[in-house]
Amino acid sequence: MALFTYSRLSHLLRIYANKPPVLRTAAEITHGPPCCVQLVRCQRTMDSKALQERQKQHMAKGLPKQKPITGVKRVIVVASGKGGVGKSTTAVNLALAVMANDPSKSVGLLDADVYDNLMIPLINYGIPCMSMGFLVEDVAPIVWRGLMVMSAIDKLLRQVDWGSLDYLVVDMPPGTGDVQLSITQNIPIAGAVIVSTPQDIALLDARRGAEMFKKVNVPVLGLVQNMSVFQCPNCNHQTHIFGSDGARQLADTLGVQLLGDIPLHLNIREMSDRGKPVVVSSPDSPEAEAYRKVASAVIQRLEEINP
Repeated sequence: MALFTYSRLSHLLRIYANKPPVLRTAAEITHGPPCCVQLVRCQRTMDSKALQERQKQHMAKGLPKQKPITGVKRVIVVASGKGGVGKSTTAVNLALAVMANDPSKSVGLLDADVYDNLMIPLINYGIPCMSMGFLVEDVAPIVWRGLMVMSAIDKLLRQVDWGSLDYLVVDMPPGTGDVQLSITQNIPIAGAVIVSTPQDIALLDARRGAEMFKKVNVPVLGLVQNMSVFQCPNCNHQTHIFGSDGARQLADTLGVQLLGDIPLHLNIREMSDRGKPVVVSSPDSPEAEAYRKVASAVIQRLEEINP
């Protein structure tokens, strides 16, 4: 093999220095003819779209195929970004309110929070219910890893005889973790209801939850502003303990509907603790009327999205 001496290397460099460059610099492209600049931009756009399409196809290969639940027409998930905002109470009363508004409709309730041990009656007020609380002792903690959680969710969805339901209301665990993703990837969901208090910290998490559902192509039906106002039972003075209209403002920001306001009322809490949700225990109360209005808004949004 010939050795490259200093003089030979210099000679080669002089030869290549006199040749036109194969690649053009960014400055040359920018100041080139308009047609060339447009062609380069078009090529970059096409390359970017092709890359995004390849990434989308690659991600889709790893996702399970959605299968509807036998006998269930529409699934409505009730979610929240954080715990303690009244999501489960909203889910129960929403299911009851849907039936109260239209007794011809059949509704089921699924507690998908596999980390929650709270017992829910198997069948009550005409609504079939299923919860992990039925499968463990009252005081037994559920300490499971991801695969066990996914297996439990699959059994709750697939191995429950729901009969024939117009709507299945799913009480989701708070947050945006494995359970939410597993459910959205395994079954077709008609829409998601996001529950939040007007408090800033709750609204931040509610926004994350809404954005998560949008990313997995689940329609966000709207937001429910829970614990919106407290009315003194003695003087009827109203106090916005957690802030005023925070969920309404978030709904406007997200471009979704505010489905309704639920007041902070002692009757809602007491009746929930007794296993007698306010929609059936106090059907003529303003609190029950608030839940029925939310239920009407939810069904209306479903009909608009899935006529």
